[in-house]
Amino acid sequence: MPGAAPAGAAAVGTAATLGASPAGAAPSADTGRRPGRVPRDQISVQLYTLRDQLAIDLEASLAELRGIGYTRIEHAGFVGRTAAQFRAALDAAGLRATSGHVGIPQPFDASTWERALEDANIVGNRYIVHPFFGIDFATGQPIRDGAKYHALAKDLNRAGLLAKRAGLSFGYHNHQLEFVRQDGGSRRGYDILTAETDPGLVHLEVDLFWAWRGAADPVDLIERHRGRIRQVHVKDLDTNASFADPGAGLIDFGRIFEHARAAGLVEYIVERDDAGSPPRTPADALTTARNGFKYLDGLRF
Repeated sequence: MPGAAPAGAAAVGTAATLGASPAGAAPSADTGRRPGRVPRDQISVQLYTLRDQLAIDLEASLAELRGIGYTRIEHAGFVGRTAAQFRAALDAAGLRATSGHVGIPQPFDASTWERALEDANIVGNRYIVHPFFGIDFATGQPIRDGAKYHALAKDLNRAGLLAKRAGLSFGYHNHQLEFVRQDGGSRRGYDILTAETDPGLVHLEVDLFWAWRGAADPVDLIERHRGRIRQVHVKDLDTNASFADPGAGLIDFGRIFEHARAAGLVEYIVERDDAGSPPRTPADALTTARNGFKYLDGLRF
């Protein structure tokens, strides 16, 4: 999903891969363990990546995604269709919308959220994920008032409880903004959200690109939140700290995915925010989808 303007983006060197072992380190001894891999049926794509292309030709674009090898997608809206119409288009292409990005109402309204949950079930979601928080829209600056994160945590728990009753798993998707320190102290917004939401009601969808932009090592996040990170956005970071197709940038995804079992991972979601935006063309987003699937399908770690 889209991110706000960078807030203290992490400095990135061009000579090293983020999270990679130190240069010159000796290789580990052969343990005889079979190399890890991403299960093909757990590879997904966030349709925000293809938003402009979908607006041009939804049916053909979905069919191409299936042809690439995807069997599941994560939606970000229904491309001008009703939930039932969108589900029909997915069914025709042989795709499942296992996950969707839907913002909880602010201020929270249970009836509005329950209608969103009804749509999620029509589309066939297992997961429904709140996509964005952290910007003070009055100033355009990152939120630094911890009270706002405390309030959001309460709303996330309420949303998660209603989602659970509707048979859905509710998650939270990060950007870089949540890693800004709050109230002049050392506690970050993400620390507040993860401490004050119920793990049984709110799982984590970690956007690996935005975590690095917020100077948070995803492996550290996994260690802190074992079993709670059900989904990840696989989005790469280029040498200018902007977007790249998965596998073409600096992030060492294999190092992260070595901890998939500890994380609780069940879905690896390809994404690139500018995949079809100028100077790229809408159709270039399909190239990103193809590159992302090929990379994850071939990755060994």
